Amino acid sequence: MAVGSPSQQPAVGKDQSNLSFILNKPHHVTFQERPVPSLASPHDVLVAVNYTGICGSDVHYYDHGAIGHFVVKDPMVLGHESAGTVVQVGSAVKTLRAGDRVALEPGYPCRRCGPCLAGHYNLCPEMVFAATPPHHGTLTGFWSAPADFCYKLPDAVSLREGALIEPLAVAVHIVRQANVVPGHSVVVMGAGPVGLLCAAVARAFGASVVASVDILQSKLDMARELAATHTYLSRRVSAEENAASVRDLIGLPDGADVVIDASGAEPSIQTSLHVVRMGGTYVQGGMGKNDITFPIMALCLKEVTAKGSFRYGPGDYKLAIDLVATGKVNVKKLISEVVSFDEAEAAFKKVKEGKVIKILIAGPNEKLEKL
Repeated sequence: MAVGSPSQQPAVGKDQSNLSFILNKPHHVTFQERPVPSLASPHDVLVAVNYTGICGSDVHYYDHGAIGHFVVKDPMVLGHESAGTVVQVGSAVKTLRAGDRVALEPGYPCRRCGPCLAGHYNLCPEMVFAATPPHHGTLTGFWSAPADFCYKLPDAVSLREGALIEPLAVAVHIVRQANVVPGHSVVVMGAGPVGLLCAAVARAFGASVVASVDILQSKLDMARELAATHTYLSRRVSAEENAASVRDLIGLPDGADVVIDASGAEPSIQTSLHVVRMGGTYVQGGMGKNDITFPIMALCLKEVTAKGSFRYGPGDYKLAIDLVATGKVNVKKLISEVVSFDEAEAAFKKVKEGKVIKILIAGPNEKLEKL
């Protein structure tokens, strides 16, 4: 074999499937056998996918066939929150070998543009991201990716936990954007999976007060179990009234050091700017409508530092894995159910209906065991 060339063909058994869960158009999905991907580069690895979580963006594609200007024009494999087992490595790969269990970072950049060279590869305009048109996702038997975007899991982290590293890395990035430090007070608007994980990461970073806000008591119950010191059930009142109630709840009449919106909902965003203190930090992590009514006077008069947050960047995945391995964040609490591959569509419907916090779909070659 020539130096630098891809390695031999994958050692995939004849009885192993590359069955894939494909979105053809909104609410129309099929299962289809696809060719096992080959290694496009000597720096790539082939991974047998063991578990995949369902993200809100996956459900949005399933429901609408598009997110913003990303439109599903051709059949697309869904899924991007995955963990698996390496089955083949390229000839230039030094960090992984067959049999290693890995969390998959589902997007990889060009590595050459301005954002990439500045250390912000998540902003790369040429990003190849799983289950974002026109790129296929990870709800399949085998997935090929650059080795440096596959993170070896320590023995203390299971493959099921590994599938939750992706949303945890999103939360890590958000909390790092907020520069949370020990002693901070943090309010997290929204207690979906990312909001729950933001609360958990903020606690792990040393925040002394972590308040979760949501419209559903069941989600707040989980927030309290996972990390929150306070929870607030949002009421159908003005943003200013809800904000005053949150400040009263946490005992900080001047507001919180950091407020994170993980919902993308307009009332939540409006409340956030009335909760944050003078000179505090506000981070927008949740995505919603393109245009909303925004309390710009509150932002200006308080001299709030406002930041956006998009996916994850350098170091976020490694830190997320370390938080799970050391027991600082218990992602297992978020797993409501694990289902077989042929139950994928039913799992999507459960997520859409809000019946689960996080559901995992076992890969088509995975022998499923109960939780």
